[in-house]
Amino acid sequence: MQIDFESERFIMRRITEDDVQDFFELDSDPEVHKYLGNEPVSSLHQSAKMINDVLAQYEKFGIGRSAIIDRETNDFIGWGGIKYETLPFNKMNGYHDIGYRLKQKYWGNGIATEVSIAALKYGFEELKLERICGGAEVGNIASNKILEKIGLTFINQFYIDDLLHNWFEIGAEEWEKIN
Repeated sequence: MQIDFESERFIMRRITEDDVQDFFELDSDPEVHKYLGNEPVSSLHQSAKMINDVLAQYEKFGIGRSAIIDRETNDFIGWGGIKYETLPFNKMNGYHDIGYRLKQKYWGNGIATEVSIAALKYGFEELKLERICGGAEVGNIASNKILEKIGLTFINQFYIDDLLHNWFEIGAEEWEKIN
């Protein structure tokens, strides 16, 4: 198991092809996809393609989302962490994006916050990144609160497919000040 980073309750390890069933469970839930375009997956093949995309990110950029594994139970909770984003969002192209996606049964337990703080620490202290960004649909109150709670600053709003999103950023210097 290749561990990317850790938090008190969780190990964040590289995603593997063996995670396909967990990816399917996560991404076939319509509630999980409520603020992600409302397009849950309907087949293991789609989940396998998502995993292949993550594996390609590891190969091309040396970084990608990590599986969130509960230290006590070894359960797959979801994924989180930092990836290098090449899709143009908010007039940006080529930036490090923080994100998370959890199985619904784990929502409301502080997991996304804990994992995201660990990811920021890893990104700034281990990878020596200069800036980490994040975006969330305006209606996704929980994700917007998490991005602020972990130290990102609201920058502006932008649209994706006619849906208004908030944009947040934190630089290495800001990270050092709050840690």
